Amino acid sequence: MAILMVLQCTEAVTVHVVGDSLGWTVPEDTSAYQTWASSNNFALGDILSFNFETNRHDVAEVAKGSYESCTSNNSIGSIITIGPTNITLNREGEHFYICTIGQHCNAGQKLAINVSATPSTGALPPSAAAFPPSTTTTTPPPPFSAASGSALASVALLLFSLFMGIAF
Repeated sequence: MAILMVLQCTEAVTVHVVGDSLGWTVPEDTSAYQTWASSNNFALGDILSFNFETNRHDVAEVAKGSYESCTSNNSIGSIITIGPTNITLNREGEHFYICTIGQHCNAGQKLAINVSATPSTGALPPSAAAFPPSTTTTTPPPPFSAASGSALASVALLLFSLFMGIAF
């Protein structure tokens, strides 16, 4: 029974490589990360993967005001200086990330996302974003396959039956 419960409670976690092939760097287009965020859905448990070179960039999660003014005065936790790094999204709501090195944030190296309990929307609405989002097509994640769910349940039932046969 416990095996069935564990198998049914597992959900897919998405690893989002921030900026995709651009990585975490000073972008040529100051709206690059806003555009990237608008094409992704962020949910609890997902992981943001920031690809950057140590000593060239860093990552700080900050309050909205600090995001807008590009200051690390209200950082949430420690500034991450060793790259690449992964951050697990462990709370719902708005999240704001900046690079605190030089004028990188002012040049567009900042990211605003909205994390939901379940996959739905990616970027913050235009009123909350520092840059207007560009028009992109959002592709939702593939739905959970009923076939894979029933296969997992069958395996769990088989294991449970074997356990019960051995125990009694």
